[in-house]
Amino acid sequence: MIVLHAKGITKKFPGVVALDKVDLMVESGEVHCVVGENGAGKSTLVKILTGLYLAEEGSLYIDGKEVDLRSSHTFRAVAYVPQELNLFGDLTVAENLFAPFDKAGLNAVFFNRKKCERATLPYIEKLQMRVKPNDIAKTIPVADQQLLQVARALSNENFKILILDEPTSSLTKREIERLFAVIDILKKEGKSIIFITHKLEEVFELNDAVTVLRNGVVAGNARVKDITLDWIIKRMTGTEIDLNQLYRPAKPLGEKILEVNNLSGFGFEDVSFSLREGEILGFAGLVGAGRSEIMQTIFGYLPEKRGEVVFRGSKWKFRDPAYSITQGLIYLSEERKTHGILPHMSIRDNIGVLLQRKVAPGGIIINKRLDTKVTKKVMQEYNVKAASSEVEIMYLSGGNQQKVLIGRTMEAAPRVLFLDEPTRGIDVKTKEEIYRIMKRIAEENRAGIILISSELEELIKCANRIITIYNGRMIGEFQENQLNMENVLSSVIGIARARTNSGGENEAIK
Repeated sequence: MIVLHAKGITKKFPGVVALDKVDLMVESGEVHCVVGENGAGKSTLVKILTGLYLAEEGSLYIDGKEVDLRSSHTFRAVAYVPQELNLFGDLTVAENLFAPFDKAGLNAVFFNRKKCERATLPYIEKLQMRVKPNDIAKTIPVADQQLLQVARALSNENFKILILDEPTSSLTKREIERLFAVIDILKKEGKSIIFITHKLEEVFELNDAVTVLRNGVVAGNARVKDITLDWIIKRMTGTEIDLNQLYRPAKPLGEKILEVNNLSGFGFEDVSFSLREGEILGFAGLVGAGRSEIMQTIFGYLPEKRGEVVFRGSKWKFRDPAYSITQGLIYLSEERKTHGILPHMSIRDNIGVLLQRKVAPGGIIINKRLDTKVTKKVMQEYNVKAASSEVEIMYLSGGNQQKVLIGRTMEAAPRVLFLDEPTRGIDVKTKEEIYRIMKRIAEENRAGIILISSELEELIKCANRIITIYNGRMIGEFQENQLNMENVLSSVIGIARARTNSGGENEAIK
């Protein structure tokens, strides 16, 4: 039985046709994956299905009945989990789960907190979250914040269709398995799931149906059992991509540019490593292992407890991000929305905000000619797709937002660049673009790059070396000739270490 049928959905923005006569049919008890490059129209389609955008053309049927595309109240059958975290940070897990309380039947003259917290427990248990009902949302791990958003969608007991937009982007393998187990339960209950993902292997794990979007049109639709990975990639990109290509810098590495000695801080202990000019150094570990906290401490976001850092031969000054930037050390956060972009400002303004010395040489008044020149250079060199530089950056795809952030950073001429999950939520073709950018930065600019990624394949493709972090401690270091999935994965999950043998090379031990 067809639960949701979108027919001929068309949506236009100034100068862009975001969706052009798109059809989508989802059956009862089915996981229907929607894939495509950044900017293919996936997010626009979701916003139409959830009533956030109004389509110029097309119709939508739920359970065979046409619903009014102009009225959001008709979409009560659709539950939605957004890609970006969208919680009330200062409220508790329980309050986030059931707000607004009248929707959950918890409204009264006096709010019953205990009742609300008791009602939260089944959701925590179902998703096996590592939280308590009274925990403050902003203090729980990012992975649990993502699972809380899923729980919030499930609290709408009347939903028939659940839309999950990149739900696994912040989850570990174990948490993904838990989420997929919940999806299995929902399928058996007859619920339908629209699953948007850039991790194409997930399409085959979920194993029902897939629709591929490219440039706002449907480029393919099939049962998963009838297709291959190459089939999806070719329809997504219009070309074939070599998934085994390596992007490690090939030029000889330079001098040590960064030395970290016995550094301890929030979430990690006694970490030591060095970074060379022209090197990409990968950091692998489970979500919550302490990788981001190490880099945020060096950059100045978080306080250090003890230890020292030497940058270009001089002792480092902690707790001052502005100092870090002026010295040429820049951190790009995994949370583009909260720590990267200024969503309501234009692309031009987002680029200029880090480049005041370039676009405002006098320190106060922006030189419009220089500002325009720098913006044009970044958009061209980093292949940013947008109608113009005056478009608000919030309307760009995640991949194009990331290219703007990397481009403006490189205009600041960094000597060390921390890239924290730089391809999170980004399609396969744009990932390849970012890999080439990283390689170029290392080889041509001779910058040292520290790449934090939860995708081991990405680290193995791009890094000259990989350091593994487990429970806040360095557990392994693997040289280029040791970079394979078995070695790194064993270390990441804490069942293997790496040691240096008598010949000076690292070897894995168990």
